[in-house]
Amino acid sequence: MLIDLVTEDPRWDTTGLAPLAEKAATAALAELGLAPEACEIALLACDDSRIATLNTAFRGKATPTNVLSWPETDLAPKADGDTPTRPEAGLQGPDEVVFLGDIAISYDTCAREAADQGKAFEAHVTHLIIHATLHLLGYDHIRDQDATLMETIETEILGKLGIANPY
Repeated sequence: MLIDLVTEDPRWDTTGLAPLAEKAATAALAELGLAPEACEIALLACDDSRIATLNTAFRGKATPTNVLSWPETDLAPKADGDTPTRPEAGLQGPDEVVFLGDIAISYDTCAREAADQGKAFEAHVTHLIIHATLHLLGYDHIRDQDATLMETIETEILGKLGIANPY
């Protein structure tokens, strides 16, 4: 199985997070030509208190956020140019399962954002899992060009899953 789920907040138990996350991460990997069965991701389903603690410890931001990710391997491109790159090209697929990294997702922030934006909770969470999976593969949105590339890939994947463009 691609997703190894640890649930700290029992509110996630009623959301169908395990199959939703599996479907979202599988779609992201498949879109990039990677074999989902050869990858593994650890997913922590938590609340705002826990994700705020993680956000403080790892990003120096003492606030909750919707999703965080920690890649196992730095696949981010080292290019200095203005051309966005597809960093997953640096991922070599050995015959064994590749651990891509960890993701944490907060129920409170996801539910609040979905309600505020008039989105279905499941659609919002799907988008965030895809987004975090792309981060594990080295994508980021710091530079405008990279943000455009990442958002384009996200919207393509979401469209194939029948979810509207979140941007």
